[in-house]
Amino acid sequence: MEDPSKIVREHTFGTWRKQKGWEPINIVKADGVYFYDSAGKKYLDFSSQLVNVNLGYGNNHVIKEIEHQLENLQYISPAFATETRAKAASSLLQVMPRNLTKFFFSTSGTEANEGAIKISRLVKKPSYKVVARYRAYHGSTLASMSLTGDYRRWFTEPNTMQGVVRIPEPYCYRCPLNLKYPDCGIACATYLDYVIKNEGNVASVIIEPITGTNGVVVPPKEYLPIIRKITSENNVILITDEVMTGWGRTGEWFAVNNWNVEPDILTTAKGASASYLPIGITAVNKEIAEFFEDNIFAHGHTFEAHPVTLAAIPAVIEEYKRLDLLSHVKAMGQYLGDRLKELKERHKSIGDVRGMGLFWAIELIKDSKKTPFGTYEDKYEGKSTPVDVLTKRLMNDGIYVFGGPSWLVISPPLIISKEDIDIGIEKIDETLNSLDKQFT
Repeated sequence: MEDPSKIVREHTFGTWRKQKGWEPINIVKADGVYFYDSAGKKYLDFSSQLVNVNLGYGNNHVIKEIEHQLENLQYISPAFATETRAKAASSLLQVMPRNLTKFFFSTSGTEANEGAIKISRLVKKPSYKVVARYRAYHGSTLASMSLTGDYRRWFTEPNTMQGVVRIPEPYCYRCPLNLKYPDCGIACATYLDYVIKNEGNVASVIIEPITGTNGVVVPPKEYLPIIRKITSENNVILITDEVMTGWGRTGEWFAVNNWNVEPDILTTAKGASASYLPIGITAVNKEIAEFFEDNIFAHGHTFEAHPVTLAAIPAVIEEYKRLDLLSHVKAMGQYLGDRLKELKERHKSIGDVRGMGLFWAIELIKDSKKTPFGTYEDKYEGKSTPVDVLTKRLMNDGIYVFGGPSWLVISPPLIISKEDIDIGIEKIDETLNSLDKQFT
């Protein structure tokens, strides 16, 4: 066969980039927290790819359950019931926030969010507006891209969904309101009440409990409870996007549990199948579910509730319990956080370290004024930033890390050991010296 990398390069698209200069590495296998290229080189996956391979690679129990389903029922229309669909729903009831009782199954996080927006508008009709944040990413299809606040939305404008209203994010390191916690009174949250009352026709609010690819922004402890209180008082649906933060990433099944908040709709994907198969889940509370008893649920598609995909969900939950993975994440998360804070003490190019569980970010700066090494404008124009150079050097050293314009997302598979954390940290430590030299 002709070189796979060459075929992929010439006949498929590399996403969110100019095609010129793209030379994808041919990956042939993976195991545990490592993956391997066709030359036999080994890479530590220090970001779980796109924060999604939560169980690591090669989990035999999940693989066998998928194989078993393939042998018995490969596909059936979502109009039918299947045992695997029932088992998936029953398993989710064990781990989801207790108020969420009904599920729509799709094949990705963006589809899960599309479903959530459509549901919120159907339930709240004629209200239709959706409040989202600037520093946010919710997917690449029409509604979810319209909700997205970062530079990726710019490519699709003006062909975006109408009715999106934006609020600032709880980004304390670079407060968009130029305030300082805790004296700020959590103005980024309380402002939501003003927006809802003055906009009118607001159906829902969608937020990532912890901002994902836009820098792993962990909110102050008061933030999410305030958002929940305001949406409840204004009879507005609260949607939490847990595509990245779900499935043990923060040390809880879902990140909202860290603040004892129950959303009206929760969306998730990625870790629900350990990413062994495409999956998306839109979970709703009892009130929303009951609305559709006498109103048409105007949504659905061919691969909804695909029996093979759904077979992975109960198997994943069983593995989390068998491995006591939530406890492991809390212990390894503490260790990882401590190691990253040690890096901050040694490198002047690290402006901030923040995270929870095994979901962390290192924000990189090039001077004492906190000037970033790269911006959204750089990404929009397809420019390579010093952080891009850094992640490429790490790959050459056998460490895969997902990078933003001026930050690294450190989110390894949840099964990672202290020894493998140390390997990743030591390589990052060495590589950051190049950015320290650029600090002025």
